[in-house]
Amino acid sequence: MGKQKTKKFPVMKRMISLKDQRIKVKDRAKEKEIKKKDPSQIKEREVPKQPSCLFFQYNTQLGPPYHILVDTNFINFSIKAKLDIVQSMMDCLYAKCIPYITDCVMAEIEKLGMKYRVAFRIVKDPRFERLPCTHKGIYQKCYILATVDRDLKRRVRKIPGVPIMYISNHRYNIERMHRGFNISVTKTDL
Repeated sequence: MGKQKTKKFPVMKRMISLKDQRIKVKDRAKEKEIKKKDPSQIKEREVPKQPSCLFFQYNTQLGPPYHILVDTNFINFSIKAKLDIVQSMMDCLYAKCIPYITDCVMAEIEKLGMKYRVAFRIVKDPRFERLPCTHKGIYQKCYILATVDRDLKRRVRKIPGVPIMYISNHRYNIERMHRGFNISVTKTDL
């Protein structure tokens, strides 16, 4: 025949309670002291310095007429959403807007070919200003960046004071600057 089954008992981890005699009184007193804090004590914290152009949590170099750098994807998504680019920018910012196209964006639209000829025709509009590309990585703080590219947005968010315009629900919106931004300041910024 076989083995008779026996009843199994659950295995539990045994822990000592705080009121156990084996715990010293001194150890319990330390835990209570840590929990108690003086509410009248002033809390000190270190706040990072911000450049003078970000006074009052926004970029003071921005003002009407707004200068907006437009990306290739932004133009294509505006066409899909049936939005007039300049008029929709004015509706978003309630002021005159000057869209800027860099040489690289223009070349990218030309490379896309006949499929994006509407975008190419929109970019040739005299209301759009052309900018030469330098690719030094130095970003001006007087431009608003209009893009729907997630990677580009992520990179630009690291640059303080540069607002981002994007498309949602068939209209243009501006991203708010979040307050918890750590900014390193040099003497040239101040």
